[in-house]
Amino acid sequence: MLLGRRVMIVGNGEVPEGAAATIDAADLVVRFNDCRSVGRGGARTDIVAVCNTGRPALAMLGGGRWKTSEPVRQAREIWSVRSAAKFAAMRAALAKTHPDLDDFCDDYTAGFEAFARATGRRHRVVPIEAHERLEQDLARFAPPPYVAPSSGLVVIADILSDVASAGDEIVLAGFGHSGWEWHPFAAERRYVDAHAAACRLRRLNPLPSSDLSQGA
Repeated sequence: MLLGRRVMIVGNGEVPEGAAATIDAADLVVRFNDCRSVGRGGARTDIVAVCNTGRPALAMLGGGRWKTSEPVRQAREIWSVRSAAKFAAMRAALAKTHPDLDDFCDDYTAGFEAFARATGRRHRVVPIEAHERLEQDLARFAPPPYVAPSSGLVVIADILSDVASAGDEIVLAGFGHSGWEWHPFAAERRYVDAHAAACRLRRLNPLPSSDLSQGA
């Protein structure tokens, strides 16, 4: 059996008690946006995946707090989760169905790229193919009408299909599959559960001792 990396994908939801040491011991830790998982969810941060369109992107780039925060300073890569082309193509339809989301597709990828370049780290954009493949896969789980999958699920799908190598162990923490009403969270939970059943990933167990034994 090939022994690869332990890749921790840490969302901004509730993290199991005692998970910090397990997360920090991973080979690669991915966090999201303002990295609210830091603390109870450990401190190590190798990649910060950002929502690079709309209000979240503007908030991160517009002030100094995000840029100077410890997890962002520590990260060696910044990933822009949303494909500019994909979201630009959504704009006209959203103007009719969700006029309140008039700035949802505003693209700030260039700002994150410039920040990464100025601070000497790699910038990566999740490719449009990852979005389209994920939407096809989500259709199996009969989601109600939605605007876009969550950034967390896009990154999970992207890592499974394009980033992870044979033998890598993909572990999730901080994913409660709840939040903004226009993400298909129920279908996203079923998507993750299906991959867990197929042993392509697993959720972090509440007790770090049993978690480490399962990961050995």
